[in-house]
Amino acid sequence: MRLRFTFFCFLFIFYHLRGSSAPTPSGMAQDSLTLTLQQADSLFLKNNLQLLAERFRIDASQAQVIQASLYDNPTVSVELSTYNNETKRVLDVGRQGQKTVAIEQLLYTAGKRNKRIALAAEAAHLTGLEMMDLLRGLRFDLRTRFYSIYFQRQTLARFDQQLATLQTTVSAYEKQYGRNNVSLRELLRLKALLFQLNNDRTSIIFQLADDERALRTILSVESPIRPIVNEQTLTRYRLPVQPDDTLRQMALRRRPDLLAAESLTRQAELNYNLQRALAVPDVRVGGAYDQAGSYINNYVGLSLSTDIPLFNRNQGAIRAAKSQISYQNQLQKQRIIQISNEVSTSLQKVREVERRVQTLEQEFSEQFELLNRGVITNFQKGNITLIEFVDLIEAYNDSVQQLNRLKADRVSAYEELNYLIGEDLFKE
Repeated sequence: MRLRFTFFCFLFIFYHLRGSSAPTPSGMAQDSLTLTLQQADSLFLKNNLQLLAERFRIDASQAQVIQASLYDNPTVSVELSTYNNETKRVLDVGRQGQKTVAIEQLLYTAGKRNKRIALAAEAAHLTGLEMMDLLRGLRFDLRTRFYSIYFQRQTLARFDQQLATLQTTVSAYEKQYGRNNVSLRELLRLKALLFQLNNDRTSIIFQLADDERALRTILSVESPIRPIVNEQTLTRYRLPVQPDDTLRQMALRRRPDLLAAESLTRQAELNYNLQRALAVPDVRVGGAYDQAGSYINNYVGLSLSTDIPLFNRNQGAIRAAKSQISYQNQLQKQRIIQISNEVSTSLQKVREVERRVQTLEQEFSEQFELLNRGVITNFQKGNITLIEFVDLIEAYNDSVQQLNRLKADRVSAYEELNYLIGEDLFKE
């Protein structure tokens, strides 16, 4: 008994001597980019290359509206006499020669120009909606990964504390094993626990690396990201006060992807109107001057021409455009059903994760922290067995990991609801 007490005293002293050498959580290097969520949002809007590229698409689509509004250029043709047999002159275009000049302008009928402008304007509007939808998706990805990284770092910090304690304990046991004070079974059990904890830590680091890579790409930076979160501000995420049906209607009014589907339907209708107008022949109006080749010299004439819609009345294009309207209508209805179901499912997730957090987070986290400190102290004093120590450490580590994952899932569930409704319901 005295030998056992001496060993635990040695372990207690060894632990405190080694306590200052605990490993630093991954990614806490000095060159990390420390950001709050608001700073990350601002950097995202400023740097994200996909958003910058979309702005060029918008400029291009607006230029197409300008192009559709332009009139066709007039056509001018000139015919010159190459050789005058009577005067024996080449390119005789003087008073005794011959030249013909004609000008022609195409005039659209059936409002084709206005219909092209309306179609191009709707296409430009769609490009803007696509940018809004891209912004919505990227911001959702940014926020979920931002909080995921934060809570993974919290888990790593706890794991690193445990690893330092376990590594110290294993080192002390190895020394005592060499003195035949502990059994090989006890030493191997502690080493197995240390091995498992290192494996769990590696899995977290791998996930953290993937999230940091994605977040750096969204922000268009190369430095590691270190999120700064005041957990008190997370109380803004709470169950919406609006009825479920109100939230669904809000999504149907504001979701840019649904508005984009409506825009595609309008484009199909505008294209149908344009194809019907294209069946009406356009008119070409022009004038001609003939110096000496007509029945009188210096002839001036007016020309008027149009196509005869005998064979091609644009039947195929009109039929295709009409079918496209039905196609887009069906897709739009399907999107409405999809959005309604997505919002309902998201609300179920929010309520479930909120129920779990409310029942566990406050007392569960505090009690486990007290238990963990008591386990280490009592083990160092020899008040609990090795088996009890290992079981409690495993339970603590698993609970820390699960609790931080639950916190991240909670934020992700609320941010998903924001994403699916198309509006930030939980502003700070």
